[in-house]
Amino acid sequence: MIITLPTSYFLVAGYAEGPTALNAFDNALMKAGVGNTNLVRMSSILPPAAKEIPLIQLPFGALVPIAYAEETGEEHGTMVSAAVALGIPDDGTLPGVIMEHHMRGEESACREIVIEKVNAAFASRGYRMAEVKLKSAAGIVKGIGTAFAGVVLWT
Repeated sequence: MIITLPTSYFLVAGYAEGPTALNAFDNALMKAGVGNTNLVRMSSILPPAAKEIPLIQLPFGALVPIAYAEETGEEHGTMVSAAVALGIPDDGTLPGVIMEHHMRGEESACREIVIEKVNAAFASRGYRMAEVKLKSAAGIVKGIGTAFAGVVLWT
């Protein structure tokens, strides 16, 4: 097996409903632009010097490394939220840190919490942050709904 170092990334998010929890999740992936792929969930480190690119059409069936958050709800009227935040250090030789958060509650609260997580990760590493990138999704559940947000790593 060949392990490659990703050189680029993009952030995605989407909310969708479905007849089952799995269908809601799948539909949220489609809304986010990462449907029809095989997501490989990873821990939360961005390789040094990786560059942000616009959302691309991923090849069908591709193995896609992604750090993500998802929240599924089945109670009508409940808000579900998911967010990812990416901290980029001011030193381009250091890795970035990706944090995820998901919850039943307001999207704004989810966004605040995930930014706090990035700040804490940088503090524990002793890194200085140059920039934070953030992507989130939320929705009020009508039947069964999923909020999804992720950072895709790509070469």
